[in-house]
This record gives sequence, structure tokens and C-alpha cells, in this order.
Amino acid sequence: MASPILFIYAVFHLNLAYSSIEEEERRKVLERCYWPLLHLVRKYSLPFGIEATGYTLEVAADLDPAWLDELKALTSSRRGPGEFIGSGYAQLIGPLVPAWVNAANLRLGHQTYQRLLGQKPQIALVNEQAYSAGLIGHYLDAGYRAIIMEWDNPASCHPDWNPNWRYLPQIACGQEGREIPLIWNKSIAFQKFQRYAHGDLDLSDYLNYLSKHLADQPRAFPLYGNDVEIFDFRPGRYHTEAPLSQTESEWERLAQLFECLLADGRIQFIKPSQVLEMMPLAGAGNRLRLESPEQPAPVKKQGKYNLTRWAVTGRDDLRINTVCWRIYEALRENLATASDDEWRELCFLWSSDFRTHITEKRWAAYRDKLQGFAEKVRAAEEKRKETSPLEKKNLHFHHQGYQPAASSRVEHTGRYLLVETDTLVLKLNIRRGLAFDGLWFKEVSDRPLVGTLPHGYYDDISLGADFYTGHLVLEAPGQPKIADLNPVDPLIEQSELGIEISAEVGTPLGLVKKRILVYRKAPMVALEYRLAWKSLPSGSLRLGHITLNPEAFERSSLFFRTHNGGFEWERFNLTEAAGGFDHGRPVSFLVSASQGLGLTEGVIELGDSQRSLLIEVDKIAAALIGLITYRPVGQSYFYRLSLSAREMDETRSEEERPGTREVISAFRLRIRAGCAPSSG
Repeated sequence: MASPILFIYAVFHLNLAYSSIEEEERRKVLERCYWPLLHLVRKYSLPFGIEATGYTLEVAADLDPAWLDELKALTSSRRGPGEFIGSGYAQLIGPLVPAWVNAANLRLGHQTYQRLLGQKPQIALVNEQAYSAGLIGHYLDAGYRAIIMEWDNPASCHPDWNPNWRYLPQIACGQEGREIPLIWNKSIAFQKFQRYAHGDLDLSDYLNYLSKHLADQPRAFPLYGNDVEIFDFRPGRYHTEAPLSQTESEWERLAQLFECLLADGRIQFIKPSQVLEMMPLAGAGNRLRLESPEQPAPVKKQGKYNLTRWAVTGRDDLRINTVCWRIYEALRENLATASDDEWRELCFLWSSDFRTHITEKRWAAYRDKLQGFAEKVRAAEEKRKETSPLEKKNLHFHHQGYQPAASSRVEHTGRYLLVETDTLVLKLNIRRGLAFDGLWFKEVSDRPLVGTLPHGYYDDISLGADFYTGHLVLEAPGQPKIADLNPVDPLIEQSELGIEISAEVGTPLGLVKKRILVYRKAPMVALEYRLAWKSLPSGSLRLGHITLNPEAFERSSLFFRTHNGGFEWERFNLTEAAGGFDHGRPVSFLVSASQGLGLTEGVIELGDSQRSLLIEVDKIAAALIGLITYRPVGQSYFYRLSLSAREMDETRSEEERPGTREVISAFRLRIRAGCAPSSG
């Protein structure tokens, strides 16, 4: 019987925007990390994949043109043993930015690759391995023929997948029938590689680990698929980083490994693109959906790496993402005249590295750069502020041909305030900070679609609480929970637009100013929160909770859909999550959420095959993200959307405080119902 063959490939990720590396250290990174990698490729003719953003190549070209020349020579399709892998102009998180920004990032990346390397790469490494189905169309439209994405996290939510599929190329399925070939990366594998390089594993132990992946059938195995800046250099990102050896180079340890592998007749190095040649093999080419309701946007490595990391944690992610959204809206409104330089600047400002372990010096420079670019769209921003906060153009509902009479009534009934128009009924709880007790849409259902599920609704002690709609909750470590559920004395104002109910809710941190607008001529309710707080402390701040009424929606066809960086809707059927899930479930004491939804077109739809709710979020007031909780309970279920303004993880390093920088304190959303089934 022939000896088993394990085809090994590797992708080395280069990033000179690395969050915790000062700009003046970049030349040292080139000398200690980037040159040694190229020397190994040259010495052993290793067919490695080398990936970098366009921005990284620009910086490297300025610092050391000879290095760029060597990279170009080694990754030339005609002369070099290696292969250049693309990713875009900047390392931004695709599921968190609008579709137009993702498209621009890939297009501008190709421009830079062509200018500096004379080529347009065919294979793309998904940035930070943060994936969504909506990104597939962008890679296809940019001309990529395959993507590299992590196996471990998607597979954890698809127990039906055959474990042997991780050794062969597959096909990732997106929206509207679009699909792209898929090459696997593997977090466990690249973490093992790192441990060997850092001296935490002996060579024999590491080779024993690799030998476990040998089989009688040909397999492809991702030896490495992560950062280069951690070999013979320490970015200073974590206190737990392995110390640098004073006697042995980590690149020398890696050279010893490669020599052993090259001498092993059972192992053969190949380029990442050559993995695709295995597509005809049995077990390859399965059409897979990497996303799932539990994990709508998979991310590499362990649970603390999820979308909240770049959305609502960091130093001030909420504010900087909101400013980026405002710049985007201005460019989008002037699409015909917006220049490539402007889109390139926005892609750079949306880079992931400004949102995690960035240094004090780089943070100060970034804030100035962001503010300076935002000044260029000040006129558009001032025009936006002139409009009514609850009548914003970007919250676009269309009501063509619908002109109902403008009749309405408002009445107090005990502890409730009842508001009724021709199209809806809203029942507010005055003793609970204007929480929604029930919201009826008359043309859709005779039952409230959302509202409060009172204590005792579920015969399950773990759900023995009141579950409200339309409220705010702050949970900070070691502190009592803060919510806007105190008694209020509401102010009621009526206008041609609608009925506005406002109130101030006292909390230990200050007032929460809440406004609710019930439209007269549209089946729609708007909700606004303003926080008159001196600071937003570390913790979890979630608001705009939408608790669905289980008696109004069929469990068998429940779904949600939204956008996570793509142009098309991404739909998730809850029947695929039989055990339920909670995106807001803490990963650990330090990490307060496990998943998130980008809501990159500012809207999410929840419902069943007969009726649904549309919730629109004002992303340029505050770039909130979505969290879904779904839990089957006997023959019923618990289903809720929460909007997150803040989460907690190890990147959280300071509080937002008033001063020279704006504190994001206004949050807005609108709710309406639909009558017809939604297609995927």
C-alpha cells in the first residue's frame, strides 16, 4: 500500500497596521519578521501564501523598497515559488461595514496590488476570519476565485459536517445562489505552529501532532494561517505573550521544522491555490453554509473573538464606528462625485486595528485623523442635524398609496397609557419607564406582536422574570443592574406627524430621556433614548429590546434576516437551532457577549411565514449592533432582539467621558410590521 500523502500549505498574514505596534517600530518588524520569512521562502523554495493589505504594502514600499522587490519576485506566477494572497486595501471587518465600503475595499486593494506587485491575486484571506454569507458576492465581483476561511468555528455549529471535509476544498454558499470555492484555515493548527515557534512545544511533539492528520487518502492541511509579527518580535498586545529567547531565533526553529517536513516523504508542500486542484476528490466540493442562527458571522479562534470586539468594545468603538458611518452616508449620497482617495481613507479609518489594543500614541493620532476627515463632510452632517431626530431620511420606510385618516386617541387606564391610531395600538407602562406592554398592528394581527411577557408567563424558573420591550439595561461588573424601568410622568404632544410621548427616567448614573413617536399616517413607532450621563462605564449597555409575543408567531417558521456587509439579505431560520442560542451570552467574566449582527443596512426583520416586524436602526446616531436570543420552552419559545451600544472584553481600556471628544448618547430606532411572508 502506498504511503499516505499530506499536502501542506500555509498563509502568512502581514499587517503593518497591527494595533499594538508603534509606527516607529515598523522598520524593526520588516527586519525581524518580514525579511526572515522571505529568506526562508527563497532558501527552501517554499510555496507559501503571503497575504497583506494594500496599506501594508504601501508602508513597506516606503520603508524598504528592496523588500517589496523581493516579495514581488518570490510571488511572481512565472518565477517565484510563493503565492501572493489578497485581502483588500485595509483590514476591515466585513460583516460590520456597509456593502459599498466592502466593495470599495476590495477594488482599491486590487488597484494597489497591481501598482506595487504587478498582479491581482486570485485567492483572498477573509479579514480576521470574520465571515458572513453576504461577503461572497463582493469577492466574486472583485475577481477572486476562492477564499480562505477558518474551519473550527463554523464546524462547531454544524455537527452534521463530516470532519474529513476539513482536509479538502469545499464551496461556500452565499445569497442569491452565489458561491465560491473555499480553502480552509484552522485556528488550532496555527496556534500549535505558534506554540512550537515560541518554544512551548518541542519539535517531536509538534511533528507528532502533524502525524495525526495523515491518512490513506490524500489530504490538504493548513500548517499556518495567521500573523507574522509574532516571530522574533513581540507586539506587546498581551501580558501573557511568550518571552523572546535570548539564545535561539524563532525563525531558526521554523527552519528546522521545514527541513524535517521537506525530508518526510509522506508530506508535500503546495501553494494555497493548489488545494483547489483536489476539488474532484470524493468528499470535496460540498456546498456549505458557514453561517448559522447561533453564529451568523463566524470569527477565528476562541469565543472572545466575535463581532462585538470591533463594534462596541475597544477604547471608544461605538463613537469611532458612528463617525465612520456618518462619513459613509455623506460619500454614499454623493456616489457619483466621491473620489477613490475618499473611499480609501474611509476604508483605512474603518480598519480593525484601531478598535482593539491600539497604543496611546497611535490612538491620539487616529482620533485626529478621523476627526479631520469627518470635517470634510461637516456640511452634510450639519444638514442632518437640522432634521427632526425621529424623522431621519436614512430611516426610510415607504408607504406608497397609503393615506389613512389621521384619527387617534390617547387615554390613561390605570398604570397604562394607551395610544391608538387607524393602524396600530400601543400600550405603555407608566410605572415601568414607558416600556411597551403591547404593540398591535391592526392589519396584521388581533394580538400584540411585541410587548411584555409577565413574570410567570413561562412555567420555567430560569425564565421567571418580566421580559419587557423598549427598555434599556446596563450591566457593569460588580455593580447592580441599571434599567430605565422606574415610574414616570409622561409628556404628551400631538402634531400632524404623530403623537409623541416623552419622559425622563432617573437612574443612578443620571437621566434617561425617552421619546416615543406614534405616526398618524403610517403603521410605525419610533423610539429614541438620550442619556444624560457623565460617563458610560465599562460593561454591557443594551437597549431597544424587542420581545416577540409567542402567541402571535408560529414557532415552526420563525426567522430573522438582516445584512452583514453584503448587498443582499441574509436569512436565518430558527428551526435550524433546535436547542436555542443567545448572542448576548457571556463568554467569560471578562467577555460579555459571544456573537453579534452587523445590521449594515440599518434594518433587521423578525417573524414567521405569515407576519414580521421590521426594526430600523439609525446607524449615524449610534452604530448599534444586534443580538438575538431564541430559546424553545416546552411548546412555546422566548424570542428577543436587543441592540448593543457597549460590550466588555479585554480590549476595553477606558471610559467615554465628556471633554474634547463627543460622547455618543443618542440612540434611535423605528418599528413597523409586515403582512406577507418574507422570501430568503
